[in-house]
Amino acid sequence: MYILLALIPTVCWGSIGLISGRLGGTSYQQTLGMTAGAVLFGLFSLVYFHEPITRLSMLVGVASGLCWAVGQFEQFQSMKFIGISRTVPISTGLQLVGTALAGVLLFHEWKTTKMVTMGTIAVIVLIAGAAMTSLRDKRAAAGTSEPVEAGRGTIAIIISTIGYVLYTVIVTGSGLDSKTVLFPQSLGMILGAIIFVLFSRQQVWHKATAKNIMTGLVWGIGNFFMFMAIPKVGLAISYSLAQCGIVISTFGSIWLLGEKKTKREMVYITIGSILVVIGGVTLGVMKG
Repeated sequence: MYILLALIPTVCWGSIGLISGRLGGTSYQQTLGMTAGAVLFGLFSLVYFHEPITRLSMLVGVASGLCWAVGQFEQFQSMKFIGISRTVPISTGLQLVGTALAGVLLFHEWKTTKMVTMGTIAVIVLIAGAAMTSLRDKRAAAGTSEPVEAGRGTIAIIISTIGYVLYTVIVTGSGLDSKTVLFPQSLGMILGAIIFVLFSRQQVWHKATAKNIMTGLVWGIGNFFMFMAIPKVGLAISYSLAQCGIVISTFGSIWLLGEKKTKREMVYITIGSILVVIGGVTLGVMKG
């Protein structure tokens, strides 16, 4: 029964790209709408968990949320440049590599030879998976594969990865319980989105922005049930199952949103996604 709790974040987080893709809008509208939904979830978490807000938790939460806003905005940008089916596995793999390396270099989390060996293998598998997913079929006929802007997509993913890694590293480095920074994080998220909007001077007060509030609520529901699942089934299982969400987003974007792929590219994406899941599960087992 409790395993179902751990599967909810998998479904929610795996669906975010599909939901935002279906709802439409620019990256600015999607980010602002999603962060508005995250604030609503933050208010709910404040009431539900009854966690006191201190100066430190506010500072850490807002800083972390700002980094998340950068990561999410650039991920939306990447989805538009190279597609959801490429962005999600590559982004997930690089985030896991980044957080693993941060854990080793900053927090000395790999304490034994076995952990170093498993962690190194996991990182290599993740990099291989991300690389496989990014491959294109150069022999594809016109119209059989989705056109991509590889250069702009690569830059967006790199910036997104840095933002997401800092989002987690800041909280981990503070030593605070994640629940205490949920609401401050949501404030940082929407502040970051507003800053993007102000500098872009784009039209964001659009129905697409309002629709994307749903994306933020779905993200928040996944976050909430992750906290519920960890005490019941453990961090290792919860974290590992969460990585499987890339299967939903990757193949859902192809089958539901109609992203075009050749047979060869489907093989690349399938193998790459499997490798990312294996690498993520390995890191999850280590955390447990």
